[in-house]
Amino acid sequence: MSTTTGPNRRTVLCGLAAALAAPAALAACSSPGEFQPGAPTTTAAPPAPGGGSGVPLAQVPVGGGTILTVGERPILVVQPTAGTVKAFDASCPHQGTTVDPPQAGVITCPNHFSQFDAATGAVRKGPADTGLVEVPARVVDGVVQVT
Repeated sequence: MSTTTGPNRRTVLCGLAAALAAPAALAACSSPGEFQPGAPTTTAAPPAPGGGSGVPLAQVPVGGGTILTVGERPILVVQPTAGTVKAFDASCPHQGTTVDPPQAGVITCPNHFSQFDAATGAVRKGPADTGLVEVPARVVDGVVQVT
């Protein structure tokens, strides 16, 4: 006797969301790392002079940031003020979703809307209960190196 199983709850809800809502509603149905319409894209970090991976400082907007992939790990490089560069593991400590680059000094997770301080990575609003993990970064010859 064969047994068949129907769709799980998530499949049904995602199908309903697709039928009724804009692409933003579908972001909650995707797994971390899947493409989400409107979400920032990540780029593989090129090798930096002297080792590690990097991004030209000119590609990191003042007050904003850039997400790059180092190995298989998403890294958020930010420039909170001109000449000040920091890097954080871009995985939200709540459930591992890649956070968005900062806007108005705030880094936001698109999954459950945890918020983090763009200059320090400290948690400002949960559900995350810890901040983003800082990653060593330095500027060498106009390139932000991340290790």
